[in-house]
Order: sequence, then structure tokens, then C-alpha cells
Amino acid sequence: MSFCDPRQISLEVPAASSESMAEGAPIIYLDPATVAEARRRGDDPRKLEECTKYLMTHIYGLLPGPPVPIAAARTHAACAAAASDGVDRISALPDAILRNIVSRLPVKDAARTAALSRRWRPLWRSTPLVLVDAHLFPRGRSFGVSASAPTRADTPGIVAAVSRILAAHPGPFRCVHLLCGFMGSYQAQLEHWLRFLAAKGVDDLILVNRPWPFEAALPAAILRISTLTRLYIGMWKFPDIAGLPTNTAFPNLRELGIYAVAMEKEGREVEFIVARSPVLETLNIQGGNTQVLRLRLEHRSLRCVQICSCCVENLAVVDAPCLERLVLYDSLSKDDSCVRVKIVHAPRLRLLGNLETGFHMLEIHDTFVSAGIRSSPSALFTSVKILGLNVNFGVRHDAQMLPNFLKCFPNAESLHVVCAKCSEATSLVSPNFWDDAGPIESIVSHVNVLTFREFKGEANAISFLKYFVQNAQMVKNVAVVLANPQFTSYSIDTLWTAKILKSVRWASKISSMQVYRSDDSEGGLIWSFQRGSDYSIRDPFVY
Repeated sequence: MSFCDPRQISLEVPAASSESMAEGAPIIYLDPATVAEARRRGDDPRKLEECTKYLMTHIYGLLPGPPVPIAAARTHAACAAAASDGVDRISALPDAILRNIVSRLPVKDAARTAALSRRWRPLWRSTPLVLVDAHLFPRGRSFGVSASAPTRADTPGIVAAVSRILAAHPGPFRCVHLLCGFMGSYQAQLEHWLRFLAAKGVDDLILVNRPWPFEAALPAAILRISTLTRLYIGMWKFPDIAGLPTNTAFPNLRELGIYAVAMEKEGREVEFIVARSPVLETLNIQGGNTQVLRLRLEHRSLRCVQICSCCVENLAVVDAPCLERLVLYDSLSKDDSCVRVKIVHAPRLRLLGNLETGFHMLEIHDTFVSAGIRSSPSALFTSVKILGLNVNFGVRHDAQMLPNFLKCFPNAESLHVVCAKCSEATSLVSPNFWDDAGPIESIVSHVNVLTFREFKGEANAISFLKYFVQNAQMVKNVAVVLANPQFTSYSIDTLWTAKILKSVRWASKISSMQVYRSDDSEGGLIWSFQRGSDYSIRDPFVY
């Protein structure tokens, strides 16, 4: 093989052997050692397989897509057509335009342009490429978790193809997305790739391992790639940061995603990268295990922080002058203890969610928010316009905390409430509780949109809805979304038959109400990182 001629490089992953394909996919993710260990403990490895499949489906759904969609990449050849007169006008375009064309092609098609003519031959090597391992599979194969998804038998072919491409191209790379390999047994090759990318340069890197093993070590070489503008890693064990050079930096990194990554230092690994990324704007963290995270955020350029399905013991936003969106979704706890959320300095914070009234211990500046205690001026966050809350209306304490949370955000204009699942209901709040709690400025004077999701007809939820419509003078739209009928007997017919909201006098004269039935899984839709960080969407909570 000639090092310089891309036409001689095999860029396609060979099909898995008929034997391995014939074995089907009863066990795809679990390696033999994990299967044997599960059976030794008396567990069914298929259940662990299903859990892993669910987690991987979730992670793939949260990842940004490549510049060339995978489905579109496989139809490029079919879409190509020559001019009707047979004249090649494209080759007459300037080099800059031709390189732009090549940089938008899947890597296989980009390499094949070298065979078109002498005019095109040098362009492949002088163009920042898009390398997505899913593009290397034959048509009909999928990179996700379907029946045609990559298996362990495909990984040697993936490793060989990626190695050839990285060795043959001098760089830089526009984007490298590697999602299809079971890389736990290919640590040496992975480190070699990362050293190549550190030397040659890459803007956009997504690196997700397919387990098992579940916590394969991610080589520290990834922290030496200083050209990155976007980095997502998933299903790894974070490198040890203790021995890294003091000058480690990511001067161009604007977007960071960490998905189901084991961290031994309780989140200090995240703080390490954030502190060395002066232009970072978006931080997304998705949990995948029960390890505890303690995060302290001090950053001058962060605009959006989203933390989902994580055991966060303590989150402190100490100094984030540009922070506009902060989302904590589906917070977990290792021992049922509360999660402390402290916000000190975030003067531009406009969107905050989904605070859980019975689970998040909210501290604004130096004041704790507690049930029955009047909010002080120091505990007000006036910049927040969009507020998302999770309330377990079946638990009296959680319902009683709702007015206190609302009073901390007097200028909220959009209020989005999710009725959390209640495993064991407690006593009801008194009929006069909401009136006795005193006026809530945001409801009386500012809220113009209310969404009420996963509604199951709890008495405390109904009493809050009545209070809201009787006092919300500015509301224009109320949307009540009933929980999936699989999880509740409460229905649209029940809501209207009870005339819950028709029997009270609405404070607003121009409001409308819609009632929907959810088809989502229990607990509602999973949060979308892409939607949450898309600033063209003013309110990502809107139903």
C-alpha cells in the first residue's frame, strides 16, 4: 500500500463472518467474562444485556449528529449525476470550493474523489476530513442498537479501517466520531489514534465505547488534543489527571459532553477540563452509574450547563457571569439524601429546571430555601424567566415547598411543573394552604404560560391548579398533560367531568386551556441536551 495514495487504501469495514452473524444477537454487549460472572451469581445475563442496550440507546440519542447524517452518507453515490452535455464543470471550480465539497463528504467518498482526475487527486490529502466509523459500514448496517448494529466481531475491521485512514491523511480532521467499536481490548490502538489526532489536529471529537467491559480506561492522550472545539466521551473511565502536565489546555473548546464516564475524583475531572477551557460555553453531563459528583463551577464564558441522571451531592455555581441555562434533570441519590444546589453569582441566568422541591436543597447566595420560612430579598433570583419544577404532590412536604421555590423567582414568565411519581402518598395540605402561603409575585404578575405534565389527579395537584388559575392575572395558555393511561386511571374525561377548573373564577380574561394525554413512558419524556442548548428555541420546556 502506498502511504500517499488514498485510492489504494481499503476504507470499508469487512462484513462479519457468517458464523458470527448466524449466532444472532442474543448477547451483543456483554463480554464472555461478564456473562460468566452474572451466571455465577445466579443472575440472568440477558437482563444486564437489556439494561446496557437501554443505556446505549439513551446515550446515542443525546449525542450531536455528524456533519453528514449517516443515512444521507449512504445515498451520496446514488444521487450523483453527470451534466447532460457530459462537460465536467465542477473540476473548474477553485481549489477552496473543491476542498469545501470534499470536507462535506463521508470519508470513503472523500477518498474516492482522488480517482476522478488529476485535478482532484491532491485535494483529499489537503482537506480537513469527516471521519465517522458508522460511514464505513456497508449499506443496510446500523450503528445504534438495532438487529443490524455492530457486534464485537465487527470491531477488528473498524480498528483496521480507522487506523489506515488516520495514518494516510496528514490532517487536520474536521470531525472524528467513533461510536461503533468495542474498544476495551484495543487500548494500544486507541492511544495511537489519539496521539495521531493530537499531532494532526481535530475540531470535533466524539468517542463512545460499546461495553462490556463497562469502565474501559480512556487513554490520557485525549487530554493532549488542544485543537478541539467540541468533545464528547461516553462509557469510559476518565484518565487519571494527577500526572498531567500543568500546561494542559483546551483553548478552543466550546462544547463538552461527558456521558456515563466513571470518575474517581468525584467530579474534579470535570472541573479540571472546565478550568482549562477559557471559551467553553456548553457543558453536558449524563450519568450512568451511582458514583457521587461534587461540582464547583467558576467560569467566565459558560452559557449552558445540563446535568442529567447523575448522583450530584453538591452543585455550587459560584461565579458564572454568562450562564443562561442550568438544567438538573432526574437527579439521583446514593442514600436518599438531598442534593444541595447553591447559586451565588449567575446574573444572566434565564432558564432554570428541573428543581425537585422535595429533593433539591436550594441555596441562593447564602440563604437556604425552607418550607414555612418567608423568603428574604437575598434569596431572590430576579433574572430567571423560565422555571421548571418537579413536585411530588402526593407527599405533603414536597407540595408545601412549592410556594417557597416559586417565591425565589419573582419574574418567572413560563412555569413548567412535572408531577413526580409518588410511591407512597402522605397527608394532604390544608384547603387554605395556598392562600395562607401569601401572594406569589410570579404567578400573580408575570407567568403567562403554565404546563402541567404527568398529571394524575392528586388532590394537592388539583388544589394548586385551582389556586393558580384564580390568581394568575397574566396567564394566556395553560396546558395540562395527563400521564400515560398505562400508569394512571385518571383520564381526560375524568378531568372535565369533575369540572375541576370550570368551577373556579379565572383571574385572567384572555387565557386558554388545553388538555393532552401523554403517550410517553412513566415520568415523561427524557430531556434533550440538543434542545436544551439550542438558543433558537426560547423555551425548551414548552409542550
